[in-house]
Amino acid sequence: MGTLAAVLGTCCVAPWAVGLVGVSGAVTLARLARWQPWFLIVAAVMLAMAFYWAYRPAPVCADGSCETTSRRRLRWFVWIAALVVAALGVAALNPLLLYHIH
Repeated sequence: MGTLAAVLGTCCVAPWAVGLVGVSGAVTLARLARWQPWFLIVAAVMLAMAFYWAYRPAPVCADGSCETTSRRRLRWFVWIAALVVAALGVAALNPLLLYHIH
């Protein structure tokens, strides 16, 4: 049933994809669709690394020679990226949600 909804929903999504990236771009994106779960896994691993860098403990220097900088901007970017990846993951893994929005 989900496959039928995805096939029927392409009439609404396909023209936008072709209009945005062109015919050759849409064909290329369709060929990459089978790799989508792997791309999401790689994105999750990279986000985990970004969260580590954003929230890792500051280095401790006894003589005060270490320069500590604020990571506030980095943390904002990491959280925004996490929200974007989560939204794309939900849309990619749940086609019914994507096709029933309109």
